Amino acid sequence: MKLIGSHTSPFVRKVRIVLAEKKIEYDFEIDSPWLEDSKVPNINPLGKIPVLLLDDNTPLFDSRVIVEYIDNVTPNNKLFPAPNRERIEVKRWEAVADGICDAAASAFLEAKRPKKEQSASWIARQRDKIMRGLDFMAEELGDKAFCMGTHFSMADIASVTALGYLAFRFADINWQESHPNLAKLYAKLMQRPSFADSVPHD
Repeated sequence: MKLIGSHTSPFVRKVRIVLAEKKIEYDFEIDSPWLEDSKVPNINPLGKIPVLLLDDNTPLFDSRVIVEYIDNVTPNNKLFPAPNRERIEVKRWEAVADGICDAAASAFLEAKRPKKEQSASWIARQRDKIMRGLDFMAEELGDKAFCMGTHFSMADIASVTALGYLAFRFADINWQESHPNLAKLYAKLMQRPSFADSVPHD
């Protein structure tokens, strides 16, 4: 299999962590839809990363689709529970974490536009989503060892990926101090090679 993406995308990192946790070998091809010569739009009609090319060259896109596929086709280290209420709760964690990443990426890109073209209200709205998302995750996590309680799951991967992206792009959002339980979870999971080896960088 081949994963197409960048070192900066949190959604690509989420897939990389899952592939590492599942001990799946793959080729990592660096590409970004923001590059002039990007091949991404030819593989994913939406022009987004990550894209996972299967062995028969079938492209899978949207990180949530990719990670669920990987978990379904490999019996080891299951990250999603069987279809039931708990599975929905894991996917809810993933939805919140992905929403934080979406808002952060949107605010980051808006801030890169020329100053006179930027919308301060748009950036403020995205940052508000981030803060409310952090509050929600911290409340849900409480004093549990993992997002779902006692066991590691996709909820933890998605959540720590989002926290890592904020640490990378928005150092001024000091979630480590305001939400110490999230900081504790982050520090614990960063000891896993799958997380440590995929830290975002330009």
